[in-house]
Amino acid sequence: MQTAAAIWRTSGDLVLAMGEHLGPPVDSYVNGAQTWFTGEPVLEWRLHPVAGYHAPEGVSPYDLWEMVVDAIAAGADPSALPFDTGAMELTELWDGLECFPAYGDELEPAAVVQRARETLGRDPDLSGLVDHDAVGDEWERTNGAVSVLDLLSRQLLG
Repeated sequence: MQTAAAIWRTSGDLVLAMGEHLGPPVDSYVNGAQTWFTGEPVLEWRLHPVAGYHAPEGVSPYDLWEMVVDAIAAGADPSALPFDTGAMELTELWDGLECFPAYGDELEPAAVVQRARETLGRDPDLSGLVDHDAVGDEWERTNGAVSVLDLLSRQLLG
């Protein structure tokens, strides 16, 4: 099944916009993903971890997002985020953000883009229709060794 989706590549500016407009995630996962829900019909926002994601040592998945947002908001360089065990690049944590209709709701890509732009205050890098089942199958098959955002990007670019 094809689902409308919009995606953004990770950057310090994107993280700050997410912190401002989405707030803290409603769920954080051990695999590095962070999730938010907005509006009606509900849009799901998922910050996808990099391929082969490993959390910074000693950092709970429930604390990671706020640590990163707070550090960038305080002026930390996204290419050298401070953690107790040393600096990490933002792009070593997350590849990017995806927004799509939650709960199997069907929306056109243009509607998702418009609502995402209104919520986040910025246009996505790519948008269109994606097959989440194919992406999930590949991610599972490789035990997370592939980038979900790269798989989505390939589908959106055709």
